[in-house]
Amino acid sequence: MADDSRTENSGAFGSYAAIGDSFTEGVGDPGPDGTFVGWADRFAVLLDDLAPEHSFRYANLAVRGRLLDQIVAEQVPRAKELAPDLVSFCAGGNDIIRPGSDPDAVAERFEAAVADLTSCVGTVMVTTGFDTRDVPVLRHLRGKIATYTAHVRAIADRYGCPVLDLWSLKSVQDRRAWDADRLHLSPEGHTRVALRAAQVLGLQVPADPDQPWPPLPPRGQLEVRRDDIQWAREYLGPWIGRRLRGESSGDHVLAKRPDLLPL
Repeated sequence: MADDSRTENSGAFGSYAAIGDSFTEGVGDPGPDGTFVGWADRFAVLLDDLAPEHSFRYANLAVRGRLLDQIVAEQVPRAKELAPDLVSFCAGGNDIIRPGSDPDAVAERFEAAVADLTSCVGTVMVTTGFDTRDVPVLRHLRGKIATYTAHVRAIADRYGCPVLDLWSLKSVQDRRAWDADRLHLSPEGHTRVALRAAQVLGLQVPADPDQPWPPLPPRGQLEVRRDDIQWAREYLGPWIGRRLRGESSGDHVLAKRPDLLPL
């Protein structure tokens, strides 16, 4: 059975490749040079700390906006070519949030990719969806996301994959774990996911990813409404506009780290 909490592992991963969409690229967690950092980069640092000095190598092939079939066509072959010790595979979220999408059909294509990856990569860690109960723009999709998450866990069981279970990570249900766009994690949210990923592989972590947040002062209805209006103007409107024009935030964006390189 796939273990979503503590997988016994020596931590001896000499190389790691991350594949996926904006979540894995790190959108919402900007670095000092203008590129995004994100949970996968932060997780790679934890793996690097356990490897012999200057021996660990890391690639991040993820690109924002990518659908599952695009990830399978563009990133999975590259990950197989690189043949790292560990691959994290998070895909399907952008498919699920599209109107009329079928989580059962998306899961079938996801399983085919997992089967392909596990045939030539030592460890493939798969990722579930978030519980969107308290995420305004995604709350109504909670049932579809839960269905897809159940499929991902079942697929992981069949192929012996560790599961980065984001649905059970309660700390990311706090609004401070999310960027202002309400679709991507904040730097602290990405940090907590990185810590959770390390826990999944049985590694010691410097902090508990589910540590409670400090209490927040209560917010009045007027403040909440003002925030909602500003969010709709700055983020929801442009997002809908891109969908109507058939555009993606990832158009003309290349993978930020296409080769296995030392950190």
